[in-house]
Amino acid sequence: MELKNVALNDLHESLGAKMVPFAGYNMPVRYSSDIEEHNTVRNAVGVFDVSHMGEFVLEGPEAMDLIQRIVSNDVSKLVDGQAQYAYLPNETGGVVDDLLIYRFNQEKWMLVVNASNIDKDWDWVNKYNTKGVSLKNVSDNYSLFAVQGPKATAALQKLTDVNLEDIKFYNFVVGPMAGVDHVIISATGYTGAGGFEIYVHNDHAESVWKQIFEAGEEFGIKPIGLGARDTLRLEMGYCLYGNDITDETSPLEAGLGWVTKFTKDFTNSEALKAEKEAGVKRKLVGFKVLDKGIPRSHYELLDAEENVIGEVTSGSMSPCMGCGIGLGYVTKAFSAPGSEIYVAVRNRRLKAEVVKLPIYKK
Repeated sequence: MELKNVALNDLHESLGAKMVPFAGYNMPVRYSSDIEEHNTVRNAVGVFDVSHMGEFVLEGPEAMDLIQRIVSNDVSKLVDGQAQYAYLPNETGGVVDDLLIYRFNQEKWMLVVNASNIDKDWDWVNKYNTKGVSLKNVSDNYSLFAVQGPKATAALQKLTDVNLEDIKFYNFVVGPMAGVDHVIISATGYTGAGGFEIYVHNDHAESVWKQIFEAGEEFGIKPIGLGARDTLRLEMGYCLYGNDITDETSPLEAGLGWVTKFTKDFTNSEALKAEKEAGVKRKLVGFKVLDKGIPRSHYELLDAEENVIGEVTSGSMSPCMGCGIGLGYVTKAFSAPGSEIYVAVRNRRLKAEVVKLPIYKK
């Protein structure tokens, strides 16, 4: 399959980015080093080009009803200018995708989905669109920049007369940014470091990107690749679709009960409710490795007697903690914080401890 390019592909290459195939796109994995880029976001401000993400716009009097029927969370709680995290349950107990839902008004909404699932999600939403909701897949028309870190607000404030301090977490404003009208400025992100996600039409993407870097120069702003994005989200214990949640994994075992609202009917809600009442048999947990070594996806997790109790779904070295960290599914008996577990690394066993999320505490 031919890789797609984001609008600023040439710019990233000119900045010396190492480009890799990811979710069907040619994407920058790093510009300097993963650790340097990770620390830039934790301590100052960095910018990710995540324009590979998918955006669907839903409009019409039945738009909210359609979303309510296909997502786990309750979008009736949203007011104009609010966003919400949720997932699309499938019909067999797993997860089609996790996503963000944006409410512009009662009849206009946007779903932001994972790049690897754009086609699958588009088909899924259309399958349930039985009441004539207008659906537009605008994924190829928009660029998305995640400006993340403690200095993000100060840098971006130079480019807009919207008071960014007033935008609460998981709220958004449509307003001017870097000389462009109608930019979506969203107080969301995937790093736990604070900041905004900026949705801008491809026609204006390069101009906005360059102005963000001019505004952030005094704060040491840097472009950040997918490598650091992965370690940042892992330190926070945020799920990555395809690793920690899949078509086969239970959202309740994955700790997504907090965005599963049984106050309404949605896809597979009766089965999920029964699963909740029966109690899950395993749980997705965060852990830190106490021995020297790095956990990786699909490594077995063991108890002290070397019985297999689960599997690593995501693992890496934590730049902020200086030790191996990971997410993985374990049997319920080993899911409490403080539980002693072991990671099987070839012929070694690495001692680890289950920790309460986020794995990295500031």
